[in-house]
Amino acid sequence: MKSAFAPLRRATGLVALGLFSLTSCQVPQPNHGPDRPDRDLLRANMDTSVDPGVDFFSYANGGWLRRHPIPASESAWSIGNVVQEELYAKLKVINENAAIEVKHKRAGGGEPDGEQQKIGDFWRIALDAKRAERLGWQPLRAELERVEKIQTPAEVLDLCFAWQSLGVGAFFGLGVSQDEKHSDLMSVHLSQGGLGLPDRDFYFNPEKGVAHIRTEYVVYIERVLRLLGRPAAEARPAATNLVAWETALAQASRKLEDLRDPEHNYNPLPVAEMTRTLTPGIQWQARLAALHLQPTNVVVGQPEFFRALDGLIQTNPLPVLRDYLRLRLVSAYAESLDHSLDQAAFVFYHQVLSGQREPRPRWKRVLDAEEGAMGMVLGRIFVREYFPEASKRRYVALVEAIREAYRGRIDQLDWMTEPTKARAREKLAGITAKVGYPDKWKDYSALVVGTNSYCENLMNASRWRWNDMVAKFGKPVDRTEWDMTPQTYNAYYRAENNEIVLPAAIFAIPGMRDAEIDDAVVYGYAGASTIGHEITHGFDDEGRKFDAAGNMQEWWTAADAAQFQERAQVMVRQFNAYEPLPGLHINGQASLGENIADYGGLLLGLDAFKRTEQFRSGITKGGLTPLQRYFQGYALGWLFQQREERLRRALLSDVHAPAKWRVLGPLANMPDFYTAYGIATNQPMWRPAAERVKIW
Repeated sequence: MKSAFAPLRRATGLVALGLFSLTSCQVPQPNHGPDRPDRDLLRANMDTSVDPGVDFFSYANGGWLRRHPIPASESAWSIGNVVQEELYAKLKVINENAAIEVKHKRAGGGEPDGEQQKIGDFWRIALDAKRAERLGWQPLRAELERVEKIQTPAEVLDLCFAWQSLGVGAFFGLGVSQDEKHSDLMSVHLSQGGLGLPDRDFYFNPEKGVAHIRTEYVVYIERVLRLLGRPAAEARPAATNLVAWETALAQASRKLEDLRDPEHNYNPLPVAEMTRTLTPGIQWQARLAALHLQPTNVVVGQPEFFRALDGLIQTNPLPVLRDYLRLRLVSAYAESLDHSLDQAAFVFYHQVLSGQREPRPRWKRVLDAEEGAMGMVLGRIFVREYFPEASKRRYVALVEAIREAYRGRIDQLDWMTEPTKARAREKLAGITAKVGYPDKWKDYSALVVGTNSYCENLMNASRWRWNDMVAKFGKPVDRTEWDMTPQTYNAYYRAENNEIVLPAAIFAIPGMRDAEIDDAVVYGYAGASTIGHEITHGFDDEGRKFDAAGNMQEWWTAADAAQFQERAQVMVRQFNAYEPLPGLHINGQASLGENIADYGGLLLGLDAFKRTEQFRSGITKGGLTPLQRYFQGYALGWLFQQREERLRRALLSDVHAPAKWRVLGPLANMPDFYTAYGIATNQPMWRPAAERVKIW
């Protein structure tokens, strides 16, 4: 996945245009052609008081960042946010039109059609803040009463399994997805989970900002318990005990970097053996059968976690476990409840953890929730109105240009032997590219959207997603499915399908029609940071372990695999050295896959761009050479600034490096970048040739 916005990448709105001088920085200046530099978005984004050899990110993006401070309602502001603002405006119109149509049909005695009814009723009920205030936490009453009745560890587990369909995330993760070693099969997967903080290291890291988060987490839990009726004298010790329980769960959890090893996190076990050897207190066969799952084997991600979890459930006091379940349920649905619970969740999860100063407008938060509830229903309308066929053709062609560039790179590698090259070519040729939107749309007819409460509609949507997933077990894999909607500003590579998925929205540049964007920008912005990035994921430290059919198996010679690992460790060391906050470095091992993909994408995009007429012409635009426009087109995708709180959170829980270093890091390994900007050997952006990454 390439995003810095979601989890961190690009955004919407109009890019402000301005006039900047290039005189403060010494860069090569070829012959100029006819040009309107005052109208060029790359030039408008620049801060020419910064030398590109000192800090290329600030040089390319500093002007835009200075003019676009982070709004109080946001934890970050980026090109992704600006794109999202444009998407919000379009999706709002779709929802408002649906709500009007539903109202008119009912007023006339008719019944609205399925999709219009779902969109219109979801929107109307979710926006009704007075209804939510009147209901309070009553939409969760039935589930909270189930918690109250718990008297044994077995009953704790009863609720844990029952709540899988509600997406509550208690104790562990359970899902049905493609088997990593048998990609034509859908397997039941079990993984560590259940933590209220973003990652296990938040429970242990001594850095003062992280310690503050732990203190505030206790305050949040205490507040939730009091809002549910707990006396003040009891709420604080109960919250402290709950955090101690979660800390024990975190202690049994693997670190972020350890979760990125697909072989180490693939442990198939017979269901009976799971109970016998790991969790004698959990009768998996019976419990999975109650969920309409009857697998012979399950794929266990982290066996040691489940062994510890079993003991923790059996030995911890029931009041602590009941409080844990209450907290997980309320946290999952807080935004759909009354103001007091919504505000409690905002203060901790958005203010303390991410630095937001105030909540975002309710209608935007509703659109976010609707995206998770039934995004593909909106997606079908969205692409019909906002993604022309000409745009799809352009990016389908760009995929093939990038694929051809990768084929050339494989052929020219001097460190890889021919047997591995042959398998790499096979895998590259087999990558499926899904561009824009699905060819087959998912059927949402079974989804119930009612008029009782916002919370109930979210619970119904969660149950629908769960049932849709469970129904896949025992059936052929549907390789046409998408895991992102067309209106998502992100993209991904799926190893088990050997596919890249490129939603329509990821190609958007704020305030510009696709036809207005020159190739240099497109090849840097979409070709490098999206298409090339996702294709390279098929050959990063995780993706390279899967073959052309999507099965995890070794297809490298031992010598080639060792060469790859040695070269990848150069990148690990480079990123480990970056320290975005005092005492908090980038985790080079956890972010390795994304860093390899960024670097590979830049190389591939450039190889493809060099074949274009714009590159061959050498004509400047906006005062920039074609090569400079390419690199600044890449940097355009990382227009991104964030509050310290969000940066801290990302450094401990995100496998993506912060946006600034996703520009600085890979470019410092590219000789073409040095040439484009005349980077000198004594400047921070320079790396000696022996210290540069050389993989693809």
